[in-house]
Amino acid sequence: MMNWKQLITNKRFGQESRHEERKDDRNEFHRDYDRLIFSAPFRRLQNKTQVFPLPGSVFVHNRLTHSLEVASVGRSLGNNCAERLLQKHPELQDSHLSEISYIVTAACLAHDMGNPPFGHSGERAISTYFSEREGKALKSELTDEQWNDLIHYEGNANAFRLLTHQFKGRRPGGFVMTYSTLASIVKYPFSSSATTKNGKFGFFESEKDDYTKIAEELGIIKLSKEGEPLRFVRHPLVYLVEAADDICYEIMDLEDAHKLKLLSTEETQELLFNFFDENEKAKIRERFKEVTDTNEQIVYLRACVISLLTSACTDVFVDNEEKILSGTFEGCLLKHIPERPRLAYEQCQKVAFAKIYRCKDVVDIELAGFKIISTLIQLLIEAETHPEKAYSKILLERISEQYSIDSDNVYDKIMTVLDYISGMTDVFALDLYRKINGNSLPMV
Repeated sequence: MMNWKQLITNKRFGQESRHEERKDDRNEFHRDYDRLIFSAPFRRLQNKTQVFPLPGSVFVHNRLTHSLEVASVGRSLGNNCAERLLQKHPELQDSHLSEISYIVTAACLAHDMGNPPFGHSGERAISTYFSEREGKALKSELTDEQWNDLIHYEGNANAFRLLTHQFKGRRPGGFVMTYSTLASIVKYPFSSSATTKNGKFGFFESEKDDYTKIAEELGIIKLSKEGEPLRFVRHPLVYLVEAADDICYEIMDLEDAHKLKLLSTEETQELLFNFFDENEKAKIRERFKEVTDTNEQIVYLRACVISLLTSACTDVFVDNEEKILSGTFEGCLLKHIPERPRLAYEQCQKVAFAKIYRCKDVVDIELAGFKIISTLIQLLIEAETHPEKAYSKILLERISEQYSIDSDNVYDKIMTVLDYISGMTDVFALDLYRKINGNSLPMV
């Protein structure tokens, strides 16, 4: 059984041997939040695709606005759960349990920071370059574990790498985050050799020792035996981060789809009204007499749904605390909420897949992104593995100094290329692609 006093610690990764004098009243988890929100990788999320192509005349969510909204919902979940748990366990008043909202909020900010450009098509482009295309030739130079990292390339694992990896010229320990915040980001706490059915995992081979160190410090239960692929149970706060992400992702996508006229007002209202019983629906309709603008009605409905789901997920988390701490809780929190909102949420998922995620504009951006990322990987890996060539020398000059391009290890060379590409914005990747292909020149 895991315990809260060990799970919630303000000890910092990469700063274990020293203590810095603090000159303000922020707690350590608040510092995590501030380090993230002022960081360049976080700012770059404003120019990364969430679902829909980056905005034209209608503004839709990008990775930055999505992450900020997830952090807002995560803060509410953290506050609610902390209050309930402290009522349940008054003996924990002197622990850091009261501060978990800061941890969840920071983890929510960081959860998408490792995603490459162009949404999930960027991840697929990287994976299939190695599993189906020219990258297959590199398999013989890698271990099985390293190969699995590449053919199942995962933005979640890359977020953990981004926050912990020692990039050139940067301080040891990456962002130097608290152990608890780092653990709360890892949604799938196992290596790529132990991937789930959907290919998800939480850390690359290059960071497995870092995650093991964090897990041992926090008392996270290890599931794998000696000689098996590394696998742990989740840090409990991962469930809150996941719930905040799932709530925002599904519900906010409906609002965007309504703005883009992929869903009619009637369809959108019906999907959102399904979360409520007849008495609650009547109260909302009364409110509509005051709010007559259809867009504002959708906004109000959406806010009511998020509030309902946040409350329901809080109940599930607190009611299942023992299972979560013992590592026996199965599925996500939303799978355990009451039947009406659960079925309504599942209906939103079905409609989103049919009418949103497969719509022409979304598919077009996936096709373009796939081509752009695949081309950049091919050329940059060719340059990394054959740096003596004239074209390679020119191309390698484009890579920022923080990325070590002089390693003798093939896996490290590949990961350097993927670090560089995953850190790009959509616009930067497109611009570099055009220049490499001779379709664009700097303005003279």
